[in-house]
Amino acid sequence: MLRDSRGRGAVAGGKRDMKTARSHRCQPRRCPVPAPRPAKPRRGGPAVPGGSCSPGPAGPGPGTQSGRRRGRGAPGAQAAPSPSRLPGPAPARCRPACCIAARYGPCVSAAPRVRDPPAEPAPAPLPVPARPRPPPLPPGRPRPPIGGRRRGLAERGGAGAGSGDGGAAGTGTGTGTGAGAGAGAAAAAAAAAAGAGGRGGRAAGGGGAGAGAAPAGPAGRRRGAVGGGGAGGGRARHLPAALAARRRRGRGRDGLQRRGGGRRPVPLPARLLRLPPLLVRGAAPPARPAAAAAGRDPRRRPRQVYRSLGLNQSEIDGYFTGPAFLAWNRMGNLHGWAGPLPPAWHLKQLYLQYRIVERMRSLGMITVLPAFAGHVPQGVLRVFPHVNATRLGGWSHFDCTYSCTYLLDPEDPMFQVIGTLFLKELIKEFGTDHIYSADTFNEMTPLFSDPAYLSRVSNAVFRSMTGADPEALWLMQGWLFQHQPDFWQPAQVRALLHGVPLGRMIVLDLFAESKPVYQWTESFYGQPFIWCMLHNFGGNHGLFGTVEAINHGPFAARRFPNSTMVGTGLVPEGIEQNDMVYELMNELGWRQEPLDLPSWVTRYAERRYGAPNAAAASAWRLLLRSVYNCTGVCVNHNRSPLVRRPSLHMDTELWYNASDVYEAWRLLLSASAELGSSPTFRYDLVDVTRQAAQQLVSNYYLSIRQAFQSHALPELLTAGGVLVYDLLPELDSLLSSHSLFLLGRWLESARAVATSDQEAEQYELNARNQVTLWGPSGNILDYANKQLGGLVLDYYGVRWSLFISALVESLNSGSPFHQDQFNQAVFQVERGFVYNKKRYPAVPAGDTLEISRKLFLKYYPSALRHSRAGLV
Repeated sequence: MLRDSRGRGAVAGGKRDMKTARSHRCQPRRCPVPAPRPAKPRRGGPAVPGGSCSPGPAGPGPGTQSGRRRGRGAPGAQAAPSPSRLPGPAPARCRPACCIAARYGPCVSAAPRVRDPPAEPAPAPLPVPARPRPPPLPPGRPRPPIGGRRRGLAERGGAGAGSGDGGAAGTGTGTGTGAGAGAGAAAAAAAAAAGAGGRGGRAAGGGGAGAGAAPAGPAGRRRGAVGGGGAGGGRARHLPAALAARRRRGRGRDGLQRRGGGRRPVPLPARLLRLPPLLVRGAAPPARPAAAAAGRDPRRRPRQVYRSLGLNQSEIDGYFTGPAFLAWNRMGNLHGWAGPLPPAWHLKQLYLQYRIVERMRSLGMITVLPAFAGHVPQGVLRVFPHVNATRLGGWSHFDCTYSCTYLLDPEDPMFQVIGTLFLKELIKEFGTDHIYSADTFNEMTPLFSDPAYLSRVSNAVFRSMTGADPEALWLMQGWLFQHQPDFWQPAQVRALLHGVPLGRMIVLDLFAESKPVYQWTESFYGQPFIWCMLHNFGGNHGLFGTVEAINHGPFAARRFPNSTMVGTGLVPEGIEQNDMVYELMNELGWRQEPLDLPSWVTRYAERRYGAPNAAAASAWRLLLRSVYNCTGVCVNHNRSPLVRRPSLHMDTELWYNASDVYEAWRLLLSASAELGSSPTFRYDLVDVTRQAAQQLVSNYYLSIRQAFQSHALPELLTAGGVLVYDLLPELDSLLSSHSLFLLGRWLESARAVATSDQEAEQYELNARNQVTLWGPSGNILDYANKQLGGLVLDYYGVRWSLFISALVESLNSGSPFHQDQFNQAVFQVERGFVYNKKRYPAVPAGDTLEISRKLFLKYYPSALRHSRAGLV
């Protein structure tokens, strides 16, 4: 990998480059002029040797000041340094890239890339029309070079682009890779993408410490992956050759990607203009918008591919979902729901992707592009009536109106035609770092359990990648193996993984902190894998952690017999929650052994608040041993009665002692006099108070249920009245006092992406639906629930009010309570909230400290009585 004196660009070889080089009178292995001693390198990159090549045609060359900003060469070309930096007189058109190639490797053309290159012919026998001319780029924003920065995976960590989940209006699935660290450390996974509307993520690769070097890979599933360095000893076997060749010993950065692609709101592009907190802590910038735009989320490349194959615009628009649900469209789970995507969406995502890919590569991050997984629109069957495609089953309570996607047979010629053509178009637009993500059977049962069929499917996906990029590596989520263990027996898992040559696939062990797959698959039968912490589902709010499993799990995986672990990663479906858990996971990437957690969390509290405080440190130790220490198979999917559709059969069991949270609440309030000016302290106070109020809701729910079953109407009215008219409004007021707990912020960030009122309404509808019904009829009801100011009062509070009224009416009339009838009635309330046009404030109101103190004085005594009585 070669760079100029500013560390920009990469030089790639190949037959096409050789032909172009000869057309510019460069010899493959011989520089036209002797190259002097290289200049002092800058920013870690090799210096550009001096000298000049034979001048080409007249005109401004790449990297010159004429018509382009300095240092931003034409796409696909090696950026030339300023003529003043080269010894001797500058030729009419200097081509130092040729000299570099002659000195260090194959000669590469430095000619400017044609602005609109002709489309490469599709594989026979299907002729493909020339792709349409791309839209003009924004002023001063040139397209990234074809080769991008072909930096080694182990260089300065990495992250990938994909689609991801988590953000202001949705989440998406993103993937990325990063590499890692310390003295021969395993490198970290990274990638992420927060997409419009849901779980999504950011990405970053991280370095790890260990006695052996192993490059790290990318991250994916609808979530994203945060890469941390691998830990433990030993050197992983069957490493991808491309990774092994590019690794470097040195410190890396942790990475974060988010799972899923749509459980957060549509993020504002302006957020990319500043470095996020994760980068300050050693992680990479958010990759989601890039991820989506880089591949199939922005939908520009697939749209052009399908149009070139003969599909009409209505067939294409009917295939893609709305912004909040693009991650599940990309994995073949959904089509059409909450769509279509407006034309402006495609264009803005394309421009956004240019900026993000450019920023990622400038930081040394590795981009991961989405590949073709085999799912196609129904229109393909009209254009090619003899194509062999089968309809998959419905996904997660969706019927075939929005689910049951068509999957091409792996042996059908169209599989390779579409897959290769799509990836070639993507590489032309954004360049490549040779890692691609694809998930064919995410939460969907394959058509056949025959191992031979599964091997053919994975082989077809991989061949479609190598047809466009012979150096391709496949990044695949391992979520499917633990999600459907009855189907994925050892024979089926082995067949799917071995359809790809060993070392050419990287698997994300997505839920390794609770349900590791590597243990019962013999380290994924030889394929490299990344130990990932999932932690969060749906971007739910709620204190949760499995700190003991996180503290020991990566080291145990590294010591596993014949381990093929190459890194660690974080793949939450949502961020902006439980910061301590992610801080811990990121730090473990730099450690060679587990931490002393009580001592670590004490130092963490001091770092977080900027000053030592005994009460705050004690509060964090209480939280560490209780709510953050779930053991066994723990799923952080908030099912508190507060955020569930009310019924008489809700579970209120906790994995921790509720009194520890109440005591931590008291200790934090006692520290407010000294730490109250700290923004992080105020955030934590809101979060702990919110958790205490969530527990109080469970207390009142139990009182309501007991009173109803005992036919005690006065007690039912008392408990229900306090819940509906006191506790929930006061909790809503607390959440409204902090900017990160506002429904208005969520909705306005979605509307801000729009270019018209009609688009704004569609994006807001996407954002509202995802955090409530998650589908047209509550298909995944409350999956992505959030505790936000405005949502608690106008959505959860209204549901509870209707529930109490139904119970009171049942007692007064002497008739039984019918849950089905209540569900039908409350659905109208839930649906009404989704289509409501009420605007919510996007700025906080009220004093967080004062509101929390009032709640404490009012509810703390009764909360302790309930917890000591063992009611919760």
